[in-house]
Amino acid sequence: MNKPEAIAARGRPREFCVDHALAQALRVFWEKGYEGTSLTDLTDAMGITRPSLYAAFGNKESLFRKALDLYEREKLDYIGKALAQPTARGVAETMLRGAVDNVMSCDEPHGCLGVITSVACGAESQSIREEVVKRGQAGRLALIDRFERAKAEGDLPAAIDAEGLTSVLIAMLQGISIQANQGADKAALERLVESGLALWPSA
Repeated sequence: MNKPEAIAARGRPREFCVDHALAQALRVFWEKGYEGTSLTDLTDAMGITRPSLYAAFGNKESLFRKALDLYEREKLDYIGKALAQPTARGVAETMLRGAVDNVMSCDEPHGCLGVITSVACGAESQSIREEVVKRGQAGRLALIDRFERAKAEGDLPAAIDAEGLTSVLIAMLQGISIQANQGADKAALERLVESGLALWPSA
């Protein structure tokens, strides 16, 4: 193969499975965080060249957003299931146990991609941090609405602050991610869940 042919071959964006490459990129971002991930890390894991990465996914920031979309679809599906639970306690339990299963999967990195990214991004990656925080805020508002409905239905005490209760639940979810990232085992995280649920308010 002469040099022009080699360059053309390297530049072809579709000589690989896009879905597989994106899944590999997600894993790297999940392991190393946005700022800790280099383009070389990504191309090595995805098995493609930089021209192919740019052609298929855009720049690193665009690739991360697509990886975050994939993460939410495949790894955070328990959130929708949680919001559909008939009781507020069921919402919390499904969220907490889903988070434990997510961060402790033997086949995946430990910790939550969103938490890892939001706490590890510096000023130069502010737009990425803002994106993660914005997506998290949408989930927070959905939880507040769900707990307000639980109050109206008599499932939670009328005096409960739905926003404050949501903040407590989110703090527990973030704690699960951080502790998993620091080496906590599943038994320790399950004790955290049980202790948190034991304190859950009842009507």
